[in-house]
Amino acid sequence: MGRLAGKVAIITGAAFGMGASEAILFAKEGAKVVATDIKDDALTEVINKINADGGDAIGLKHNVASEEEWKHVIEETINHYGKIDILVNNAGIAEPKTIATIGMDQWEKVMDVNLSGCVIGMKYVIPEMKKAGGGSLINISSIGGIVGMAGTSPYTAAKGALRSLTKAAAVEFSKDKIRVNSVHPGIIETPMTKESFKEALPYYQTFTQLPYFGKPEDVAYGVLYLASDEARFVTGSELVIDGGWTAL
Repeated sequence: MGRLAGKVAIITGAAFGMGASEAILFAKEGAKVVATDIKDDALTEVINKINADGGDAIGLKHNVASEEEWKHVIEETINHYGKIDILVNNAGIAEPKTIATIGMDQWEKVMDVNLSGCVIGMKYVIPEMKKAGGGSLINISSIGGIVGMAGTSPYTAAKGALRSLTKAAAVEFSKDKIRVNSVHPGIIETPMTKESFKEALPYYQTFTQLPYFGKPEDVAYGVLYLASDEARFVTGSELVIDGGWTAL
């Protein structure tokens, strides 16, 4: 307990799955949590659970592709908690399309949420982290950002770009004591996975070396490490949590 005591964290896409697990775990470890999601009804349930368990959290409806909404999130965070130490860019969407079948409107939507949303978030959080004397930025990428995954080209393209962007940001802001790392989950049992990849799950299991898929908390504990001072010498790295997929 207390691995994030005194820290303020923004976590996007926190209404379900990995984001919800991260928000709950961070609060248990002492962080003040600003949880955001476009689905504010489900987000309210997460916030209520955190606060009922003795944590400190607020929830904000938030489309990460909107620059104006990012400005609002930053303003509300500073108003409530006075600083920002941690940003987890967790929000993401999947579009199970190939290069040959993707519509450009679908392509742009995936890029707006999975990549541009992370860029905007970092752009506005970094000045606040500089004021705080440093911080930890964690971008949730995917094994699709490392290896090819058939049938989901837009998603893998965005996650691959996020992987490279993370390394560039780590170099750019290291002198400001701002650490930037990416996390690369394999197949994790979340509402998005079950909905977007349900037909491919048996196929994906053949690549996952452990005989089961991951749970949201499996990723949350890895994110907790990168957010904490235990990872003070870790930046520009890739934490793979994939049940052995990329070991092949």
